[in-house]
Amino acid sequence: MDRWQAMRIFVKVAETGSFAESARDLHMSAPAITRAIASLEDTIGARLFVRTTRSVKLTEAGGRYFEDCRRILTDIAEAEAAAAGSYAKPSGTLSVTAPALFGQLFVLPIVTEYLDIHPTMAARTFFVDRPVNIVEEGIDVAIRIGNLADSGFVATKVGSVRRVICGAPSYFAERGIPTTPGDLKGHRIAVSTSAWASPEWRFLREERVTVHPGLQCNTNEAAIAAATSGWALTRVLHYQIGQALLDGNLQVVLGEFEEPPLPIYVIYPEGRHAPAKVRAFTDIAVTRLRANRLLN
Repeated sequence: MDRWQAMRIFVKVAETGSFAESARDLHMSAPAITRAIASLEDTIGARLFVRTTRSVKLTEAGGRYFEDCRRILTDIAEAEAAAAGSYAKPSGTLSVTAPALFGQLFVLPIVTEYLDIHPTMAARTFFVDRPVNIVEEGIDVAIRIGNLADSGFVATKVGSVRRVICGAPSYFAERGIPTTPGDLKGHRIAVSTSAWASPEWRFLREERVTVHPGLQCNTNEAAIAAATSGWALTRVLHYQIGQALLDGNLQVVLGEFEEPPLPIYVIYPEGRHAPAKVRAFTDIAVTRLRANRLLN
């Protein structure tokens, strides 16, 4: 039995935790599975599994080898697919994630444009205000706002956004305009709990102000609506109120105290092996997002 087939059997046993189930899945006999694992262990010189009458579990060495085998088998599958031409043309379903409001405002139009260009494709969007593990949750492309941890993914910067404090002209006419961050202690505050992780608002030169919101909303839209109505000030990313600013329904204050802008990235995990559906989408997304004046 060649090494590739033995690795394939090993990965299947590790995933199922069962020699018998692996045999059924691979259309092989149980003794053949057992011999393949034993031969692999002899070749490597280490035990890969701890076997009992009820379970099969990876050893520490087996766990490391399992991750390496999965990566190697994936690379082989991608190389074969590329040689066969399946990576030359977008096919299948594209999964895209982004922050909720950002996705609705800026990513959804890109997705529908992409589907118009590639009518045989399907797409799934996952717009949520929480970190998404794009590998575990089966996501092809993610749009992220903020500084990225070193993940090994391909990341292309497409713009930036500012965190701003805003209110309605009617609010400022009644309660005045704050001129320093410390002035916020005398103002009504509305926050979104999806974005409000700390009572401290940070400003330029590491200045911090503890705020006491009179209204906590579970969505950004609700907090923005409270500000637009003239009831309170709120703090949001500036793209979230772009139209309200243009219409004069909201205005930004304390702009000279803002923290540095947050970068926006388009990321995906496959690197040079990215399938055509991912490459085609990211080409459009990078172009459209970089051209959007609200994001620069």
